[in-house]
Amino acid sequence: MTLEVPGTVRVEVGVVVERRPGVTPWAEHAWQPREVLEDFPDAPPWTVLREEAGRTLFLAGRAEVALHPTDTDNYIHNLEQDPPRVWVLLRPVATAPGYALQAVTVDAGEAQLYAESGTDLLEALPMPPRLRLLVERFVAEHHKQREFHKRKRDRADTEALGRRSRVDDP
Repeated sequence: MTLEVPGTVRVEVGVVVERRPGVTPWAEHAWQPREVLEDFPDAPPWTVLREEAGRTLFLAGRAEVALHPTDTDNYIHNLEQDPPRVWVLLRPVATAPGYALQAVTVDAGEAQLYAESGTDLLEALPMPPRLRLLVERFVAEHHKQREFHKRKRDRADTEALGRRSRVDDP
């Protein structure tokens, strides 16, 4: 069950992935996401787009980029980068071609969580122009400046430290 946050915007993108011959004896092929497309053909996942010199470009599939009103701080930080990025996550699978398109995000914090798995393939690519415009408009509409509140700790009662009350004490 997925809870939809009010104000969430979703946009569908296509992802192009390249497979090239591996350069080590341990890997037959090397895979790399190459581009996020705003306009893409209506084709099944892993459709071959082009083959040349041992390299193959695939349309890995479609993915939704979700923009959430509570994540606008992360989007602002991304938009301040030159160029802003979109992260593509491919997950190893047992079926051919060996990877599945798992996620696409413009949130660096979310991408960091994906990077911690160690087995997934995560690539940061330049954000396409219309997606960038959409993110900028989304931030302008939904961003709320949040004031930083430093948490204050309760003072420890140093007299009570180390003392225990026992049930059988008088």
